[in-house]
Amino acid sequence: MPAANTVTLDLLASPDPETLPKGLDAMNHALRGKLKTARGIRRQLLEEAERVDGLSGEMEAMSNPSLRSEIGKLQREYRRRRGNVTPETRTNALAALREAGWRAWRLRAYKVQLAGVLGMDRGCLIEMATGEGKTIVAAMAAVLAGWSGKPCHVVTVNDYLAQRDADQFAKMASWTGLEVAAVTATLSPIQRRSAYQADVVYATSKELLADFLRDRIALGNASAADRLALRQLSGNDNARRHVVQRGLHTAIVDEADSVLIDEAVTPLIISREQPNESLRQACIEAYHLAEQLITGRDYKADAKHKQVDLTPRGESHLAQLADPLPPLWRGPDRRRELVEQALQAKSFFEREKQYVVQDGKVVIVDEFSGRLMPQRTWREGLHQAIEVREGIDVTSPSETIARMSFQRFFRLFPRLSGMSGTARESAGELWQIYRLPVVDIPTNRPIIRSLEKEKRYLKSEEKWRAIVEEVKQIHDLGRPILIGTRSIEASESLNQRLLENGLRANLLNAKRHLEEALIVGAAGKKSTITIATNMAGRGTDIRLEQGVVELGGLHVIATERHEAGRIDRQLFGRAGRQGDAGSARAFVSFEDELFKRFLPTPAKWGVRLLARFAPFLAVKFLGPAAEWAQGIAQRRSYRQRRQVLQSDQWLEDSLGFAGSQRT
Repeated sequence: MPAANTVTLDLLASPDPETLPKGLDAMNHALRGKLKTARGIRRQLLEEAERVDGLSGEMEAMSNPSLRSEIGKLQREYRRRRGNVTPETRTNALAALREAGWRAWRLRAYKVQLAGVLGMDRGCLIEMATGEGKTIVAAMAAVLAGWSGKPCHVVTVNDYLAQRDADQFAKMASWTGLEVAAVTATLSPIQRRSAYQADVVYATSKELLADFLRDRIALGNASAADRLALRQLSGNDNARRHVVQRGLHTAIVDEADSVLIDEAVTPLIISREQPNESLRQACIEAYHLAEQLITGRDYKADAKHKQVDLTPRGESHLAQLADPLPPLWRGPDRRRELVEQALQAKSFFEREKQYVVQDGKVVIVDEFSGRLMPQRTWREGLHQAIEVREGIDVTSPSETIARMSFQRFFRLFPRLSGMSGTARESAGELWQIYRLPVVDIPTNRPIIRSLEKEKRYLKSEEKWRAIVEEVKQIHDLGRPILIGTRSIEASESLNQRLLENGLRANLLNAKRHLEEALIVGAAGKKSTITIATNMAGRGTDIRLEQGVVELGGLHVIATERHEAGRIDRQLFGRAGRQGDAGSARAFVSFEDELFKRFLPTPAKWGVRLLARFAPFLAVKFLGPAAEWAQGIAQRRSYRQRRQVLQSDQWLEDSLGFAGSQRT
């Protein structure tokens, strides 16, 4: 392991990611991606896993000292060749690690798990079903990467999982010759610097990117490796002492669809509060002005794109309202910008959905994961507008020091791989943006989960009553139930409905995130009802209590369809783990947000017309309508992610921290 006060010079200067291909190059690039995700790749991985399995007897016969000696020899070979080893060496290494895993964890990797390790070692994103042991797969792949001597980061979705998985890995540390650490939000800069010296580091994408940006700020215009070397030789190496990361080389991303797709739209921004009383006051005045404007007459609100545009009449009305205000309000462009931000807050942001209020502060809720993001704020006056709306102290707008999207950040890694239970729907995008081929790994045991017929309703109230009735019926059988909701508000409303019907549930949402692992871990017990927002305890197994399989296993209920079909599939995947019995059902209503925001207006008119004259046909149409709306939502989200990536590329030259070395 590198000494605690060293930084690897050649790794600090991350190369620019390649520009996205266009035209014929893009077509050729897409074809290469399809070839890499073809079934032939999976067959090769499974065949190699068979060869690893064939060495089991030889490895099992070794004494502990002999096995340690063999692993030490393999580690030295990996280090000598900087990870570029022969297939035979890789096969032997994986066989030895498999046996070491048994002796350290009392867990022996299945052949399909070995195929997953081999896939990630090749730089693939592997799709493995929920409950198939992705944590062990990531740990074994991290050992192979860590043996090269270059930094290896294992990316998880939250701090709890980062610490838990690092602790699990540590049990095997004495066998692998590697050191492991977790970087979490609570660590000080000194502790972070020490943790990053480990061979394998577990952390969230947010912590990794934030530390990367802070390092670039500390390095200033001396971020390139040659300039760092000159500074070191001259003894003028002050900035380097504040750098915490060793560099970027290998990233293994757990729940890759969440990290690389869902979280990719919002850039991570390093900012500092910039006291500006006039601008803070302007944000307050903007919201009060917005309250005096009338939708449809003064402005148009586009719910699909969450966009507000003032009408000519609205601009005239606004100019009259702003006439008595300070000079800041004289400019029409600035006036429009401030008020349109306030109208966005008023029209599209709801408490218990997009944010919560805790300890007198507005805390953003990640709409995809359902988790709180206490260190983040919305930009350009939007956060301040919501603070005005909630009647709490209005903070000063922040000054941006550095920003980067997660897309661009992960494209900086020379070696990128990952795993997910739901990746194939996004295979094209993952290849195009990250050059990550998606390979589907079969389950160790056949999936016997029953996917029940979707239930559809025209009215939301009808849907919620039907959900409560289904919960009653399944609960009477003694089976555990997991209910997925899209928002905190929906989870708490359903919880109240169940209480009114004599049913007690464990509630898991952003307000109760600290109990996440405990709640999800208990969700497989007899007669247990668990309500969860999208977070649904990703990364934590729902193990069934003895006797539950005989009752029919876990029953999963989706209370509405999500904008991405793979999120529905991820929720359903909580049932039927490792060949267990289980079932899942989705409920939808025409009043769900998916239809409101993404179903084209003519289709909405058609449903309403059918509802008047042929309700049965209207209900039947909701199935294909949901798929239609999901397709529109997914294409829009993809365009947003492309725009964020392009925006990063456009802005990189103007960021003061970047200097001549673009980041």
